[in-house]
Amino acid sequence: MIYLTGDIHGSIDISKLNTRQFTEQEYLTKNDYLIVCGDFGLVWDNSNEDLYWRKWLDEKPWTTLFLDGNHENFNLLDEFPEVDMFSGKVQKISDSIYHLMRGEVYLFGGKTFLTMGGAESHDKQCRTPGINWWAEEMPNDAEMQHALSRLMVWDNRVDYILTHCAPRELEAEIDQYPENQLTKFLQYLYENVQFGQWYCGHYHQDIDLRDNFHVLFDDILQIE
Repeated sequence: MIYLTGDIHGSIDISKLNTRQFTEQEYLTKNDYLIVCGDFGLVWDNSNEDLYWRKWLDEKPWTTLFLDGNHENFNLLDEFPEVDMFSGKVQKISDSIYHLMRGEVYLFGGKTFLTMGGAESHDKQCRTPGINWWAEEMPNDAEMQHALSRLMVWDNRVDYILTHCAPRELEAEIDQYPENQLTKFLQYLYENVQFGQWYCGHYHQDIDLRDNFHVLFDDILQIE
């Protein structure tokens, strides 16, 4: 089974995964997956708090997967090894925590998932580079081109698209954020890729913007 949820921000919003809210967990195994749509935040400084909560997740019955958001330590994240899983490249954080990388198309149970993490921090002027903000929060041209190349392998068709932020048109329905290179790229995907459902995080809301586009935060949805 595959479940999706929104940002957990390290320990700040991880309580949504406790037994009272996520009752299905008692039936899950390591062959079931919980995917966090960005702002995972537990690869931050390798502090005791980081390590405690990563161990806490490791001891859960499922396997945790996550996209990167804009609130990640990208220098530290880059230190983790890449391995082949799900017909793509992932970064192994621990035995049951993996980072789903930008521009990959993964295969889970016969379904295809395009993932594209990253987003622009709208408060970056208040943050300190290399301490609590990294320019790598925004995908670069090579990562976006990689997504297009991987989509070509799958005839520009996937079952699911998972991102941290939304395409320009849909983000404008949430708030009047300025457009950027990533939201324009996601808009291109929205208009040109055949997909079944699209899920993102980032906006700290649980809303359905279209029949096939959903924003997640507290909700935990089973999709497969």
